[in-house]
Amino acid sequence: MVIARRIHGEIRTLEKMGEKVQLGAGLDERNRLTEEAQERALACLERFAQRLEGMRPDSVQVVGTNALRVARNAQQFTDRAEEILGVPVDIIAGREEARLVYLGVSHTLSDDAGRRLVVDIGGGSTEFIIGEQFEAQELDSLHMGCVSFRNRYFPDGKIKRKQMDKALTHASQELLNIRHRFIGSGWKNAVGSSGSIKAIASVVETLGLTSEGITFESLKQLREKLIDLGKVEKLSELGVKEERQSIFPAGFVILYAACESLGIERLTYADGALREGLLYDIMGRIQHEDVRERTVQALQGRYDVDRRHARAVEETAITVWREVATDWGLDNDHDEGLLRWACRLHEIGLTISHSQYHKHGAYLLRYSDLPGFSKQAQQELATLVRGHRRKFTDAVFEGCEKDELDRMKRLCVLVRLGVLLQHPRSGEQPEGVRIDVKKQKIDIGFRDGWLDERPLTRADLVSEADYLTKQGFELTF
Repeated sequence: MVIARRIHGEIRTLEKMGEKVQLGAGLDERNRLTEEAQERALACLERFAQRLEGMRPDSVQVVGTNALRVARNAQQFTDRAEEILGVPVDIIAGREEARLVYLGVSHTLSDDAGRRLVVDIGGGSTEFIIGEQFEAQELDSLHMGCVSFRNRYFPDGKIKRKQMDKALTHASQELLNIRHRFIGSGWKNAVGSSGSIKAIASVVETLGLTSEGITFESLKQLREKLIDLGKVEKLSELGVKEERQSIFPAGFVILYAACESLGIERLTYADGALREGLLYDIMGRIQHEDVRERTVQALQGRYDVDRRHARAVEETAITVWREVATDWGLDNDHDEGLLRWACRLHEIGLTISHSQYHKHGAYLLRYSDLPGFSKQAQQELATLVRGHRRKFTDAVFEGCEKDELDRMKRLCVLVRLGVLLQHPRSGEQPEGVRIDVKKQKIDIGFRDGWLDERPLTRADLVSEADYLTKQGFELTF
């Protein structure tokens, strides 16, 4: 955990706290987090939660990475974690993790001209990013980490040449997925940002193998040194802290394979990483430099969205939202943003086919890499696009948590009304609209004669009233 304050547009770190929980080490053979691992993590979060007391919930962001991406019972754990912390836990995709890592690294380095490669070795995944200044240009997340490799290749704490060679082969095979693309892009400097890389940098310096950073030549020499030591307990002789000893060989193997496969001759260490990236991402949103806005604009361009119509739908839906947000418990930035983005993207499925295009759009949003969005936010966005037209059935809300169902249904109704009132695609905003809600009852009033002049809208409202009854809503107008 890192706590910071924004001063003169910059982030000043006040406190850092960290514990070696290794949640990923608690995944059983069915990819479920064991109760022991969950309790270990929750005990840590209880200690962190005390430090968060008194802070505004909107100033705190909590994310889960690879272990929670993989765990089949992740929701069970995040429910318990949220109860302790009092704020949501977002599970982020691998490429989003890579983007945030790069953001953290780039803000803690001098703003040199030229492209840089960033490598971040985590417990269950390793992120690779090429970027320039503060913008990531190539990024990927590979399914290999120091905890998962430790469990597979060094479970007994012995460091044998045969096991190390097997681990190197495995890591090299994973790297084949990005090798051609990354080498083709090129970079000027390479930077490492994880605890594993920090520990390796400290060891090669202690041994006098290099005077600055980590060189591939120093890794070759350290490889022989590790095999000679033979046991992780002996890593204390190299200055490796006890809590890092068991995962050190695994982290070393991944870095060695990365340098060998990508041709990295020298790599330096940067202190910033995912946590710092999250801080700068939060600050960007405060300053209206939200990467999610850029993501939505990119999607509109990629799928040739009719932006004029999307903007009209958004304006109409937001007009309705302002009338009902308080009564429906939707008066917060997250729900307003979600509603706006769903309206802007509701037609992206047309690029595939007009038939069932709401389903195509939902699929694209659910399974695309969307920088800035957590997996939960992607699921919610996909749900709103899936439910913006036609039948309003339970199938629309598959995958939604029970305690979020009412909220999601109400947001979906707002998108549907925005789309319905803009069905003629004239861009005209309804004048003098009055909307009253009482729980699931919705009453819409228009100026005298407005509906008489628009028989298509009247017919749509009649049909919509019938659709909404399937989810317990009553629409009158």
